[in-house]
Amino acid sequence: MSSNIYVGNLSYDTTDDSLSNAFSQHGTVLSARVITDRMTGRSRGFGFVEMEDNGEAQAAIQAINGTSLDGREVKVNEAKPRESRDSRDSRPPRRW
Repeated sequence: MSSNIYVGNLSYDTTDDSLSNAFSQHGTVLSARVITDRMTGRSRGFGFVEMEDNGEAQAAIQAINGTSLDGREVKVNEAKPRESRDSRDSRPPRRW
């Protein structure tokens, strides 16, 4: 079963390939993606890595969390499920 990993505090110089290379030392990487701003195309400073095996993912989290990647100390943990983005449920009704 695959495991999704959150990687925070990434350098603006970190690419999908360099992120994948860092994690591939600890197991099989299915995908690695640095999240970018839609308008500027610049990194938003975090990304996600999907690894094939949960055990390998846990080992990678332990090994990489707090280490330097492209000159920045990264924060690595298991990714949490994305919350609903339906703004109508979270805001009070508008009154005109």
